[in-house]
Amino acid sequence: MTRTELLDIIRNGENSQVEFKRDDITPDKLARELSALLNFEGGHILLGVEDNGQITGLTRDCKAAELWVINIVRSNIDPSFIPAWSWVKDSEGRFVGIIGIPKDSPNKPYKARHPNNTWVTYIRVGSTSRVASRDEEGRLYQASHLIRYDLKSVPDTGFQDLDIERIENYFLVIQNRSMRGSEKGIERMRILSGIDMLAEVDGNPVPTVAGLLLFGLNPNRRLPQAGITAAAFPRLEKEYATTDEEHIRGPLVPILSARKRLLDKGVIDRAIDFVIRNMGTVAWLEGGRRRRRRAFPLDAVRESIVNAVVHRDYTLVGTDIEISLYSDRLEVISPGRLPNGVTVETMKIGARAARNDLLKERLRDYGYIEHLGMGVPKRIIGSMRTHNGTEPDLIEEDDRFIVRLWKQRDRESEVPGAASGGLEP
Repeated sequence: MTRTELLDIIRNGENSQVEFKRDDITPDKLARELSALLNFEGGHILLGVEDNGQITGLTRDCKAAELWVINIVRSNIDPSFIPAWSWVKDSEGRFVGIIGIPKDSPNKPYKARHPNNTWVTYIRVGSTSRVASRDEEGRLYQASHLIRYDLKSVPDTGFQDLDIERIENYFLVIQNRSMRGSEKGIERMRILSGIDMLAEVDGNPVPTVAGLLLFGLNPNRRLPQAGITAAAFPRLEKEYATTDEEHIRGPLVPILSARKRLLDKGVIDRAIDFVIRNMGTVAWLEGGRRRRRRAFPLDAVRESIVNAVVHRDYTLVGTDIEISLYSDRLEVISPGRLPNGVTVETMKIGARAARNDLLKERLRDYGYIEHLGMGVPKRIIGSMRTHNGTEPDLIEEDDRFIVRLWKQRDRESEVPGAASGGLEP
């Protein structure tokens, strides 16, 4: 870091990735700030800078300060990590020590030693650090794959909360085998436990989160976040007057015929149907002939919805996946940040990382997900470019991820009404 870069950071003040501290801070307080930044997105702690941005400088030799920081990391942070240490001399000869904390640290949650010798998880909220709640700490474990949320059992549920017809259909049509056994109920439970749809709790079979989401009779009874809220708006922004809306609830997967035709649709296909009936069409003149097609390619619509279902953060209770159709665009909003170090840029080249591996595997069985991990670059970005030359927006915010697909906005104009047969592909 150069002197100019340092002064620019100080001038902008403390934020979610920058903390100012004097170097006489106690080890436990420095450990708290380190833990919080490690559990967020990394950043820098500037030693020798007051809260108001005034540079007072290190009170010890730079090398001694480095050794002091390393000892704190070794003794007061669990698991330990290797900080990046550097220092910059200002125009008045004062040294500022810079502790660099890496982004996407792999072993979350990082805990700090409290003065009473307990270990505490801290998180960063704006420019302050605070103790993580139980749910927040759970999401950190999940981000490191130390806890699989989709494998957790769902309290106050039992075998009777699963749709047995849908489960038998999965084994018969998808797996090409039946759930046989003289003790059919016991055999079913053994098979479902073997694929992690059931877990044993106090000797009783209890559906896992994935089991209830995929095959539950009424998943929302115990998982209120298990659903999609879809709405179509007549203009460019949300408003009270919708042209169509639906709260889509139930199991994710369908019941299929022997030829894999849909007999009873699940949440994913019902959500795709909502978009199809509300997306409308676009039309243009080609020579003297009027041409028209669906506003969005079905590959991009399908992939956007499936990605939201597979990758959303199901620990965020009380918030649905949202599908919003406007006169110029479609938005699919998935609760939670991108999983496991994935970024928007790595998504564009086919990065593969799932927050909910079990959901991903079962939906892959049904053909909703391809094996190569190229859904975003091929089915979303590629199909939109081919369809109308527009570039989808992929946007990560603090608590959600948005896929935004655009209708063509130059030579084409909208044609009212839902898409129908005979349209251009």
